[in-house]
Amino acid sequence: MTLMTFVYLAAGLVLLVAGAEVLVRGAARLAAQFGISPLIIGLTVVAFGTSAPETAVSVQAAWNGSGDIAIGNVVGSNIANVLLILGLTAAVAPLVVSRQLIRLDVPLMIGASLLTYALAWDGALSRIDGAVLFLCVLAYTGFLIVSSRRNNAPADDEFAKEFGLEETAKPHASLINAGLVIAGLVLLVTGSNFLVEGAVALARALGLSELVIGLTVIAIGTSLPELATSILAAIRGERDIAVGNIVGSNLFNLLCVLGLASLVSPTLIKVSDAALAFDFPVMIGVALACLPIFFAGYCIRRWEGLLFLGYYIAYTAYLVLANTGRPFAETFGEAMLGYVLPLTAVTILVIAARAWKRQQA
Repeated sequence: MTLMTFVYLAAGLVLLVAGAEVLVRGAARLAAQFGISPLIIGLTVVAFGTSAPETAVSVQAAWNGSGDIAIGNVVGSNIANVLLILGLTAAVAPLVVSRQLIRLDVPLMIGASLLTYALAWDGALSRIDGAVLFLCVLAYTGFLIVSSRRNNAPADDEFAKEFGLEETAKPHASLINAGLVIAGLVLLVTGSNFLVEGAVALARALGLSELVIGLTVIAIGTSLPELATSILAAIRGERDIAVGNIVGSNLFNLLCVLGLASLVSPTLIKVSDAALAFDFPVMIGVALACLPIFFAGYCIRRWEGLLFLGYYIAYTAYLVLANTGRPFAETFGEAMLGYVLPLTAVTILVIAARAWKRQQA
């Protein structure tokens, strides 16, 4: 392992975050010039922007034949989004959860997780599987557009201020915004190349599999835009946006990122037995856990955020221990699966049941 490995990793992360920021700003302003409402821009362009690093890395990895990194990046990012990012954000300030999120978006996130798992069950994701996932994200986006027109939601002043939509009428604005989009895409592609190359070198040097590196180092790195967006929203008091950002990003990761990666891959994207046996079920379990936690009072409390963080630390520790052949890795995993997780599940279900009874009363 050389110094250049860390240089590639650091440069890749910086370029990915910068590219996502530039792409979001340019695309948002460009879309506003064509009369697209801020609501749709937020649900589509911004959702794409915060998931752009995952898209770039997974597509690049699939194109280069590193399927484990492509799979690990998406699955690991979805786990990190809920356990790490929501956990950290809720620790900063309790988060508000809207009813629409519980009734529509979280069930869709669970459905997308189950669909992806079913498609990968045969050990690979084909171009047909990718087409199914990508068609789902197109249908979801179309539904958002139709429902927003029906509801005729008002423009969000905070969003306009953040992305400078009031400046779109300036001369040559279209050229400037198009240039921002192109620059953002170039930064994303360059950053993904650096990050994938550095991650593969790091995995080989440490004796870790590409899947584990994708589930941890790359997943956290590509989730930095979601982390920044959610924590900033919580600090500003826009706590419902912090939760919606995570749920929307997870949907986009599964349907669009894996869909595109499967479509562009020259061969089938192999899904390892380890991912099918452990990481996919963890991702589905995390998605399912959102429903009772979100439903209990329509908020995520600080102690629940700290619980999320604790589980993410335990999950990451288990991955490293199991992959490096530590003797107590199996005992650690059995303790988590046999005692800690069931006890937590019962506690969460009891809290959700009490909240449901209070609402019925």
